[in-house]
Amino acid sequence: MSVHPILAASRRDAILQSLAVIAAASIAVPGTALAASPVDQAPSKGRFRERYVQRAGHRIYVRDYPGEGPAYVMVHGFPDNCRIYADIASRLSAAGRRVVAFDFLGFGASDKPDGFSYSFEQQLADLTAVVDDLGPIKVIPVGHDAGGPAAINYAVTNRSRVASLVLFNCYYANSPVLAFPDFIELCCNPKTRLLAVAMMTDPKQAAYLFQFQQEPIRAHLTPEMRERFDTVLQPIIAENFSMSPSSMPAMLAMTGNAYENLAANDLRLPVLGSFDKPLKLIWGSWDRYLNIAVAKDLAAHFPNASLTALEAEHWPQFDQPDQVVRTLLAS
Repeated sequence: MSVHPILAASRRDAILQSLAVIAAASIAVPGTALAASPVDQAPSKGRFRERYVQRAGHRIYVRDYPGEGPAYVMVHGFPDNCRIYADIASRLSAAGRRVVAFDFLGFGASDKPDGFSYSFEQQLADLTAVVDDLGPIKVIPVGHDAGGPAAINYAVTNRSRVASLVLFNCYYANSPVLAFPDFIELCCNPKTRLLAVAMMTDPKQAAYLFQFQQEPIRAHLTPEMRERFDTVLQPIIAENFSMSPSSMPAMLAMTGNAYENLAANDLRLPVLGSFDKPLKLIWGSWDRYLNIAVAKDLAAHFPNASLTALEAEHWPQFDQPDQVVRTLLAS
């Protein structure tokens, strides 16, 4: 089973039920429908073609925004999905650039097969399948949060397909400046994982964990940003857990694999120094976890890296879409 082995099926089902309750009652703002985010409903957000890419007998959901040039292929983290890129995808498409955003297996509108081996290696394979489906064109992987490892590893191992690389607040390998958000660390750390599972089995405790993690993020936001965080971004995240089947098995498996993935990427660090394509790091400077020190540490491993710091939180593509797009399109 892809869920951590300490989870019996009954425990897993209890967690899924708990998260559905939390999503409906605790994370989402009262009166906000989870079925369709305002990001997707707004007519100014641009048109995209929905399709699926097949991999390992399962469907990866893809949104393809029309445009030319190397395609931006946008990679989400957990517990997000491709809808976090809607703001910048529509703007880039309006500027004439093609954008492809997709949901990893286990998240968003992609298949969530029961018993599937969700892992960082699986996510790299998902990204590879999406790029291969585009045909022989150049791409620009865009990685955010836990999607950073897949974007980086794809870029450095498929250089002939890659025009450049873009990273938003993310991570890659072990570093003295790296700190996972408290809730994520609770799930990742073998010493606290049993406690995390126990708390997430209890709806009240799980709601507390989610609310606890939200507050440090909301604290720095402007009133307008906070409104969008509450009414747009949080429902996107909540829907991952309220839908059936849920994204919870994938998230538990990914967090359980996080330390192992850091160690694997430690061994790959020397390869980054030979990546001769441009790298743009566009960073929300208010992020207290994956902060500017993390961005500088990442940039130091690449020979052609540039860093742009924005007045934004963990999701700069969401908080400051116009500035992010200007930076992406700048030569």
